[in-house]
Order: sequence, then C-alpha cells, then structure tokens
Amino acid sequence: MPTPERNDFIRDIIASDLQTSKFEGRVHTRFPPEPNGYLHIGHAKSIQLNFGIARDHNGLCNLRFDDTNPEKEEQEYVDSIVRDVEWLAGDLKGRIYFASDYFRQMYDWAVTLVREGKAYVCDLNADEIRRTRGTLTEPGKESPYRNRSIDENLDLLDRMRRGEFPDGSKTLRAKIDMASPNINLRDPIMYRIVHEAHHRQGDAWCIYPTYDWAHGLEDSIERITHSICTLEFENHRPLYDWFLDALGIYHPQQIEFARLNLSYTVLSKRKLLQLVQERHVSGWDDPRMPTVAGYRRRGYTAESIRVFCDRIGVSKKDSIIDVATLEWSIREDLNAHARRAMAVLRPLKVVLTNYPEGQTEELPAVNNPEDESAGSRVIPFGRELYIEQDDFREVPPPKYYRLSPGTEVRLRYGYIIKCEKVIKDASGAITELHCTYDPETRSGSPAANRKVKSTIHWVSAKHAVNAEVRLYDRLFMKEDPNDAEEGKDFLSNLNPNSLEVLRYCKLEPMLGSAAPGDRFQFERMGYFCADSADSKPGAPVFNRIVTLKDTWAKIEQKGKPG
Repeated sequence: MPTPERNDFIRDIIASDLQTSKFEGRVHTRFPPEPNGYLHIGHAKSIQLNFGIARDHNGLCNLRFDDTNPEKEEQEYVDSIVRDVEWLAGDLKGRIYFASDYFRQMYDWAVTLVREGKAYVCDLNADEIRRTRGTLTEPGKESPYRNRSIDENLDLLDRMRRGEFPDGSKTLRAKIDMASPNINLRDPIMYRIVHEAHHRQGDAWCIYPTYDWAHGLEDSIERITHSICTLEFENHRPLYDWFLDALGIYHPQQIEFARLNLSYTVLSKRKLLQLVQERHVSGWDDPRMPTVAGYRRRGYTAESIRVFCDRIGVSKKDSIIDVATLEWSIREDLNAHARRAMAVLRPLKVVLTNYPEGQTEELPAVNNPEDESAGSRVIPFGRELYIEQDDFREVPPPKYYRLSPGTEVRLRYGYIIKCEKVIKDASGAITELHCTYDPETRSGSPAANRKVKSTIHWVSAKHAVNAEVRLYDRLFMKEDPNDAEEGKDFLSNLNPNSLEVLRYCKLEPMLGSAAPGDRFQFERMGYFCADSADSKPGAPVFNRIVTLKDTWAKIEQKGKPG
C-alpha cells in the first residue's frame, strides 16, 4: 500500500500562512524533547511531523533540548536522543540547541516582568499553591504575597538566584488573574528553587524555569514560526501567548495535535522508566520496548517508522492506533528489501539414506523475489540436513501436508524427499528421520514439477552455522495495558511469553557472516535482524523483528491474550 500524500490541518495552516506572508514566508519548526528518558514511538510521530514540514517547505527544524529539570535529566538521555533523531530525520546539520543556554536571557526577562509589576515572589509552598488555585467552578485565592512591592520582589528574586533560600521555600509567579476560567492563567509558577547540579550548567543556577515559562521564550529566541505541540498543551496556549505579549517579543504560533496512542503499548515515560528500573526488560533499548532505540535494535528500519507516521496522519482527535499498522509497515518494507535466507530454529535431523556419503552440491537460491537486482546465492546440500520439528508429525492431524511417515515433501530449492523411518531415543523422543530423496526432482530439472502438497525449508547439517535466536513478541497481552483488574497495575498485563530464547538454531552458512543490524527474511519463519549489541560474525545472535503474518489476529479470535 503506498504512503498517502501528507495533508493535514497543520499543513493547511502553514500553507495559509505562506500565502499571507506571515513570518516573512519562512517555515521554522522544532522538536523539543526533555532529556529525562529515551524517545518512544510517540516522539517519532512528532519528529516526522516537525522535520517533515520543514523539509516540505525548504525550511528549518531545530532539535532543542528542554533541559529545565536537573533532577531527572542525564547526559545519557541527551546522547540517545541525538542518535535517535539523526536516525529518523537525517543529518541535523548542527541544529542542536539547549534551553539551558538561554537561562540568562530567561532570567533577565523575568526581571523585566517583575519591574513591570507582572510577576512576584511567593512564599506559599507547593501544597498551599495547589489549595488556593481554585477549581473549574471556583476561582482561586490570591496569594498573601501577591502585592509585594516591586523593589522587594526584585531583591527576593536576586537572593533566590544567589541560593539564599532552601528548595520549595519560594517561587516566582506571574501576576495574571486568579479568577480566570483557564486555571493555567491563575498566577502560574515561572521559577522554582532546586539546589541540584545541571548536567550542562553545573552549579551555575539554583533556580530553574518551568516549562510554561521557558517554552515560548525558547521558541522566540530561535525565531520558530510554528510551535507544534501535543493536545494536552492546548489549554496552555493562552499562557504561552500571555508571556510573549507581556514581554513584547517575537511571537511564534503554537498549534496542537493529538498524540499517538498505540494498542498493546505503554508510552508513559514514567511507566517505561519503571519497566527499566524494575528489570522487566533489559534496558531502554530492549527490543520489546516502544522506544526508538528498542525498535532500531529489534530491526525496524527508519523508513518503516516514517511511513507508519505518515500513514496514520495528524488530527485533533485522540484515538488508539492498532499496533498491527506499525507491524504492517515494517513487513511491507522488509518484504521489498530484505534478503531471504533459510534458518531452522528448532532443528530435527534428517538423513538421506540414498544420498552419496561425503558428497556436497550447491543449489541456487533467490535472494529476494521482489527485487531482481538482489541476485542469487548458492546453498550447500548434503546427506544430512536439519528441518523444523514442526514440519514433521509421526501421527499427522487432518490436513497436515508436511512430512510424516510415508509422505513426500519438497525441500526449498532442492529435491523431493520421502520419510522412510523414525529414529527415537530410549525415552521415545524422536532424534532423527531417515528419508530418501528423488535425484530426478532437483529444482530446475524436468522432473521438478512433480506435484507434492508441501515445501519446507532446511539447512545442511555439515555446513550449518550455530546461532542464538530471540523470538520477541508484544510486551503486553491487553489492547489497553493500563486497563488492569482492581488492585493491580499495568504490570499485571505483561506478556509472560514476550521473549523466547532459542540457543541451538541452525542457519545457512552466509548468515554466519551477518554484520550487526543486517536484516533477513528467514523463509517461512519471519523477519530477523542480527542484534546490534550481542551479534558478532561467526557467533550470530538474531532478533525476530516481526512474523510474516499478524498472528495476534487469530489469537484474539480464540479469546487468548488480549
């Protein structure tokens, strides 16, 4: 399915602004993450939107870190965000900015508002401010410190900056309207005292700006034209406008859109951090995590994520996108581009008793039937092979067309074989199959068209590469993971089968030299990627990216997970 043309209400606004020469015909957007965690798929939607709009209009887009909360921010998160944004959006061309670089200008503007009687220092603590803020139906109560003199406020603000007061003892608040129907305008906090070293500024500051105060100022300093936010900031837009108008500085336009909600997925940073800290996953880049780093390690391509973001579009209405849409995007991409290979994940040995001992032949195989330019390769074939355990049944169920005693199947790119004997150990477990092959049925020969009901994949035992394969599945069993039974939380919906590790897999030889990040379709098994952290040439470790089909649709119909 082709990606639909990008057309949405945000682009309509920008098109109108360009027609009227608003912002002098410029388009300049920004992506402003907080460096307090790794980016997730919801951020990917914002990245694609902001950088995509800039590209579409020959404009600019800044990566700007909103690093105003030193208690939760770390350099690790900064580095991971840069990697993720460059992976999705391309070369940033040095357009990386930090809110903390503007701290002095923000502070000077705060002093300006105090001088004009539009801001004041308040001694109420957080609980007292909350109690006096009012409700949706009742106005707030003015702080007893609201009418301090300008000189007193200037003195207190300077002493706050110098570190004379303990955390939480004072704040700087804007003086707007405690009776406003928009609670965000009821004397919001601009600065709070936090005696915490900043990951970039060190101990230079002990007062830090709130997001509402900093956001518009950052946009103004960078001459952003369209400040695109998620829908929860819609009620904050009047405050964004008030600060800029009160200061009389350059005024960008804030536009809000609905954030991404994905089925079987949690996108709360707090919950993702909990998954990491409590070791429900191996880290932020665990391939089951909905982080950009997790998707990349699992084997998703940047293009598939960009196509997914374009496909779901942008709207003003909250909705839940089926995660199958994301999985479809990566299948579509890899079907067109991934090399094919044969891999046996749960091996069962097959001995071709009428094949010459010590003989090896090479069989030609197509690398990608969707792409002729991918060419072909040769696969070694010999007397002893491995097939999937599921491709044999001693007592086959109805409509089972794979291998069973006395039946024939075709080996992919090879011969037709027939099961003659089942070998078992002392416990009765099947250890190998003795089969015969029809030498006239090699693929491409005149007799190759002889009809059999099934074709299975295989690997030559003599040439097989040993590998670990990790079968990743959805991390949660319920469509809405936050919907937990009474007395339980979202963790109760974790999928206990989200990871299965297979350590004795047998792969065709060329997979042994796979570089970390290389992607393949294991024929009949799904799409797989050599793990970027653990896989090494000669000792491969593969992650399942996605199955060949949406297996969860069938599971849900049977009333299983979800």
